[in-house]
Amino acid sequence: QIQGMPYGNCLLLSDGPVNNSTGIPFFYVTPKDNTVTDLLKNPMASVTLPEADGNFCRKNVIDPEDPRCTRLTLMGQMVAVPPEEVEFAKQAMFSRHPVVRKWPRSYEWFFMKMNIEHIWLQSWYGEVSPIAIEE
Repeated sequence: QIQGMPYGNCLLLSDGPVNNSTGIPFFYVTPKDNTVTDLLKNPMASVTLPEADGNFCRKNVIDPEDPRCTRLTLMGQMVAVPPEEVEFAKQAMFSRHPVVRKWPRSYEWFFMKMNIEHIWLQSWYGEVSPIAIEE
C-alpha cells in the first residue's frame, strides 16, 4: 500500500573516524531493510541532522530537535561504497558505532554513502540557507 511513497527511517551514520571527519555520510545497511530496497530502486534521499553541539540550544537547555535549533539537511544520491573505499567506511562506522560489529552477519550488511548534491541549513522556524557543497 505504501510502495512509491516516501518515508523516514533512522540509520546510524558516520563521516569518518573522530580524527578524520570527511563530511561524507557513510551508512552500514542491510538489503533486508525496506529503506535500502527502496534506495536501490531510487537512490535520491535526504538526511537531516539536528544541532547537537550548538551554543544556543545547549546554553538555553533546549532539546536539539526543537525548531529553534539549527538543522542541517543533506540531499543527494545514496550509492554502494566502491571496493577501494570500503576499508575507510568500515573504520568510519566501527570507530563511532562499535556496536555494529556485533550485528548478525546473516543480514548481509554493506556500506552505502551519500553523494551530496544540496545542503540546506535551517535555523529557527523555516529560515533556510543553501550552503555550497565545497564548504
